[in-house]
Amino acid sequence: IYPPLETDRPLTRLQERLIRKLGANAYPFYFEVPPHCPASVSLQPAPGDTGKPCGVDYELKAFVGESQEDKPHKRNSVRLAIRKIMYAPSKLGEQPSIEVSKEYILKPNKIHLEASLDKELYHHGESLSVNVHIANNSSKTVKKIKVSVRQFADICLFSTAQYKCTVAEVESEEYSVGPGFTLSKVFTIKPLLKHNKNKRGLALDGQLKHEDTNLASSTIDGCQVAPGFTLSKVFTLTPLLANNKDKWGLALDGQLKHEDTNLASSTL
Repeated sequence: IYPPLETDRPLTRLQERLIRKLGANAYPFYFEVPPHCPASVSLQPAPGDTGKPCGVDYELKAFVGESQEDKPHKRNSVRLAIRKIMYAPSKLGEQPSIEVSKEYILKPNKIHLEASLDKELYHHGESLSVNVHIANNSSKTVKKIKVSVRQFADICLFSTAQYKCTVAEVESEEYSVGPGFTLSKVFTIKPLLKHNKNKRGLALDGQLKHEDTNLASSTIDGCQVAPGFTLSKVFTLTPLLANNKDKWGLALDGQLKHEDTNLASSTL
């Protein structure tokens, strides 16, 4: 293995079993994927599209050679596809909820809508329970209720754009809310990939070979601050004149002849 490993990292149980099985020509190694690398994801192609779909995937490549200058080719190399997945946080937060009020022109009263989920985290294949509460204080009648789950994907190719796609939807005309009435109803909805096979550009979890996959998991950024928690982090900044030579109008300390100087000191 080159470069040689200079670590006392213990072998895993799998590595120990492979060394016993393969003998002296087995060389254990390990690697770490940087934590901020995106998870494996791909964009669903249209039914008639050909070629490899757009997305992010990872591949481990190893080859053997007689010297460090040898180049890999098909005869001396092997490749292994790797799928990087997004792990959900172990501590759950509060139940997501949202409120909105709708008012009409020349009408004093409003329609108040509140929607909430029974929990913050869902796994693939789970049903979402959406609690909808409507308080109709207007003179209008609510005739239809629609609950939908939409996927938002930020895709950066030549420019950053956000794509949104409805992956599940429930619509009901059974429940009408007349003026002065209220309604509380729980709607159950389950977003699944099998119901969205014909939607081009839908973000999917990375897949190995031709096995089935899921709708893309939600991306969780690092350094999150959950409700009720605090975060303290120290960032180191080094302002240097060398990094700002092309800034016109920058204030500098006085200099003697042709000696180097600094960014202007703060005035006290």
